[in-house]
Amino acid sequence: MVDTVAAFDLGTGGVKAAIFRPDGTCIAEEVVSYKTFYPSSSHHEQRPEDWWDAICASLKTLLSNPAVDAASIRAIAISGHSLGCIPLDETGALLQEFVPLWSDGRAVAEAEDFFTRVDPDAWYRKTGNGFPAPLYTVFKAIWLRRNAPDIFARTRTIIGTKDYINLRLTGRVATDPSYASGTGVYDLKAGRYAPELIEAAGLSPDFFPAIVASTAILGEVLPDVAKQLGLPPGVKVVAGGVDNSCMALGGRTFLEGDAYASMGSSSWITVSSSEPLLDDRVRPFVFAHVAPGMFISATSIFSSGTSVNWVTDTLLPDVKQAAKAAGLDVHDELFRLAGEAPAGARGLIFVPTLGGGTSFEGGPAVRGGFVGLDLQHGRADILRATLEGVALGLRVALDELRRMTAIGSEMIIVGGGARSAFWRQVFSDVFDCTIVKTKIDQQAAALGAAALAFVGMGLWTDFLPIRALHVAEGRSEPLAETRAVYQAALVAYRQAAEQQQALSGALAALREVAS
Repeated sequence: MVDTVAAFDLGTGGVKAAIFRPDGTCIAEEVVSYKTFYPSSSHHEQRPEDWWDAICASLKTLLSNPAVDAASIRAIAISGHSLGCIPLDETGALLQEFVPLWSDGRAVAEAEDFFTRVDPDAWYRKTGNGFPAPLYTVFKAIWLRRNAPDIFARTRTIIGTKDYINLRLTGRVATDPSYASGTGVYDLKAGRYAPELIEAAGLSPDFFPAIVASTAILGEVLPDVAKQLGLPPGVKVVAGGVDNSCMALGGRTFLEGDAYASMGSSSWITVSSSEPLLDDRVRPFVFAHVAPGMFISATSIFSSGTSVNWVTDTLLPDVKQAAKAAGLDVHDELFRLAGEAPAGARGLIFVPTLGGGTSFEGGPAVRGGFVGLDLQHGRADILRATLEGVALGLRVALDELRRMTAIGSEMIIVGGGARSAFWRQVFSDVFDCTIVKTKIDQQAAALGAAALAFVGMGLWTDFLPIRALHVAEGRSEPLAETRAVYQAALVAYRQAAEQQQALSGALAALREVAS
């Protein structure tokens, strides 16, 4: 019997569960979705019980697969979405049915007040927290103190998403460096919480869980829980990591200068390095890596896949309907249509900040748009410009990372956008580098979690086996014939994006009176 591990990627839309053998083979996988709730503006919430139910349901399905032997499972490891704020009482019981998601931005006033006592640039340089500040755990905790004082008074610990599942599995409260580095009070270089930041927040140091290595064994699955889940006695639970770091590990980005691009609802480019890449202007968001002694630094665009979905759903619904009626793959048909337009979309530029921007893009108030529309443009041009706009937005981010550190000449691409050879070619042309798609695609975060379990259990001595798993399924090289087009497009895109930033205040005022 070959030992296996169960890995769970606890994401924004649901959990991806998989069983891996030590040779890196995924023998079974399952996805279970759960809801996000939006009770008011900037409030993005989920139910921790839904996460637990999804873990249980996905594991039950996996164990019903003939390829999976429950008795062979030796460990569990979890990758969890970041910036969680889950209050627990002194017994470890959950205090709120609904908790803020990573993207919840309600704590604006709390962040502003904090920065009357702490220099924001010094805070960024210490923590590497380059997302908009209200998203980070510490400010959500302060919001809880101000707006739900009865719950706050009973709160003894604030933990994150995957740490809540680990608590349910083992009864132990702990986190790892990668998740702790998203709390807003973690000193990246010191590798510990920063007492002065916790004090400035007016919180107790005990609010934040103890930090252990990402590969540390927290304990065994509790006997009654193991029985509920259908697991044998003695299954170990490894600390795991934040999704960004687990995806980087699974995406073959854990040695100096490794890089990968993730293409999903939001998209980012991540670099692994032994020093955090910090810049007061660009503000890459930095997390401690699950790989010891390393950091992942990333720049991103928040609305990539969501922008593409908006364009296709709003402007091209008939294309999707026709594809479904004909039994064709919707995405294949959309990319076929985009391919009918020439590179550069006849001079049409799309700025994909439809859902707001990163700090570097202009912040939450910035909006996107098509620039350069004229009467010659058709549907194919609009769709191609949309895809190119996402690539151009990430190219701007990539250039900033290239300014800070050396990045290799080829880049792994993972996520939903990696499935299309057409879009991969666009990325290669716009990035001016080789884009590689491997068989490790949407499994990257789960594979990263599994690797933590393999190392934690001594089944692997290090993470190097991951590199051999990335067998190329497609390589896209920059085309010489499109170089001039995309150089011009990049110049135009930069100006268009700057104009969107300049317009953001006026448009925000318009939205206020026009809503």
